[in-house]
Amino acid sequence: MRYRTPLATTAGLGALAVTFALAGCGTEDDGPAAPALSPSSAAQTRLDIEVRPSAKGAPTTWTLTCDPAGGSHPRAEAACQALAKLKNPFAPVAKDAICTEIYGGPNVASVSGTWRGTRIDTDFSRSNGCEISRWEQLTPLLDKPA
Repeated sequence: MRYRTPLATTAGLGALAVTFALAGCGTEDDGPAAPALSPSSAAQTRLDIEVRPSAKGAPTTWTLTCDPAGGSHPRAEAACQALAKLKNPFAPVAKDAICTEIYGGPNVASVSGTWRGTRIDTDFSRSNGCEISRWEQLTPLLDKPA
């Protein structure tokens, strides 16, 4: 019995590499990209944060600046680090997103100001799985220290 051994050629490997490279390309829209962080725009992070235990509850308010971390936020450094890790931390849930109908509690928050030189004004809640996920990504920004 005769066995055949596959032979990889340089041209064959090149075509394979191109195939894998193109496989990583997509057309899915990830939403608006976060602005590039430069020394001049990094200093332009100043946020006003208001967190309430419920829509009618008494608010807790803080200010936050990053690079350097400061303001009245009790965990300014952790909040700035959480923001820095995310591509677009203030993006709303996509209108066509399918979210689990899990209730995470009555907590609500609003964040406004400037993040990396971009004006933002957004609200957070824990009304469904998508909103809970948004909140949890920014736990250091939105939750009081224990």
